[in-house]
Amino acid sequence: MTMRFASLGSGSEGNALLVAMGKTQVLMDCGFGLQDTITRLARLKVEPDQLNGIVVTHEHGDHIGGVAKLARKFNLPVWLTHGTLRSTPKAFANIEYVHEIDPHQVFAIGDLQITPYLVPHDAAEPVQFVFSDGARRLGVLTDAGGSTPHIEQTLSGCHALVLECNHDSDMLMRGEYSASLKQRVGGRFGHLSNHASAELLAKLDVSALQHLVTAHLSRKNNTPELAVLALSRAIGCAESWVGVASQEQGFAWREID
Repeated sequence: MTMRFASLGSGSEGNALLVAMGKTQVLMDCGFGLQDTITRLARLKVEPDQLNGIVVTHEHGDHIGGVAKLARKFNLPVWLTHGTLRSTPKAFANIEYVHEIDPHQVFAIGDLQITPYLVPHDAAEPVQFVFSDGARRLGVLTDAGGSTPHIEQTLSGCHALVLECNHDSDMLMRGEYSASLKQRVGGRFGHLSNHASAELLAKLDVSALQHLVTAHLSRKNNTPELAVLALSRAIGCAESWVGVASQEQGFAWREID
């Protein structure tokens, strides 16, 4: 069996990542409206009722905005931290299967083992995830203001990485955002810059890496070319080897051998 992953879209207007192993298909976050989500899933040849559930990173609208409606419509279970649930109690009030996860405890959904890990971000109890079939590991990191030793340890040795490059620091500082928003985005609990992501990547064991995709790019404060250049330089790979998750299309299915 092959472990696969794809993105429905990535950016400040909505995020969702699909991970599949065997008969198991799990959605990580859903920041799109119901019909938009169904359309984006169809591009990947997936029907919503084929999903085994949704895992949620945190309560910001571009990640959680479509979760409750999708879960309610198709009777899907949801996994999220206590802090995330506490911050949005009404949204999940009438959903039958809502599971609180311990951010330090591995859990399983079908054929997938899922490792949550805490990240610095301006949310109640934000986590990111590593997905595994027991042999292969897909690490995902977006919506973090910086790295930590725990993050580096968790993401080392992955076979695939989806890594945030939200902004170019110079573009952010020169851009049209207010001073407070610039401080939030570029701060310790904001988003990873190209440089910060590259520094993190350079610290990881990437000897098993088969896929590297940059994600959550800002439309106004970054370009795909700058993000790709930063990551490719960090590990000495060709720029063409680094994928980009776009807001409109995400990225198509990728297989981990």
